[in-house]
Amino acid sequence: MPRTPAENERIRRATREQILKTTRELFFTKGYHATSIDDVAKEAQISKGLLYHYFKGKEELLAALVDSRIEDLLFVMNAAVAKETPMEQIRHIIEGALEDVLRQPEAFRFELNLLTQPKHDPVAAKYSQKLMDERAKQFQFQTEMFKNLGVPNPRQRSLYFSSTLQGITLMFATYPESFPLEEIKAQMIVEFCGESAAPN
Repeated sequence: MPRTPAENERIRRATREQILKTTRELFFTKGYHATSIDDVAKEAQISKGLLYHYFKGKEELLAALVDSRIEDLLFVMNAAVAKETPMEQIRHIIEGALEDVLRQPEAFRFELNLLTQPKHDPVAAKYSQKLMDERAKQFQFQTEMFKNLGVPNPRQRSLYFSSTLQGITLMFATYPESFPLEEIKAQMIVEFCGESAAPN
């Protein structure tokens, strides 16, 4: 019995996700330049021809991974901006970012790995800059939230907030089995949102 269009689409999406997941793992463990298309096809257990059906080459794979990461960041920030009060916005950033790293710590490790690549590498620099530009835009939104919250120095508070949140995500991504993520999240909510932000 022939597959339905919906089934074909499901298979297409699953294959694409498997390729990207495999590529992300290889880029993280071997590095972008040391990873070949043959490596990706072999690890994903597909033919090289099928891989090229989805992606034209290695740089397009990197671009897709970066775009996916940016989509994750935008999803959290856009949902935060839609909240009614600055306190709710800040809380949503905390919860959204930590839920994201809990769901896919490998995506955070990939981003960190890319951002620490040598800047003289033109391919890595191009895509790490794209990520940094998005992070910078989100930092501006976040600073405005702290300004609306009425803190004395919103930019400095925002820097401290980002440093704290990224430190937590780094620790969890490094030690996912032993890091007390829920307890640390609750502590961060109290520190940046106040006791009134605790669940009812």
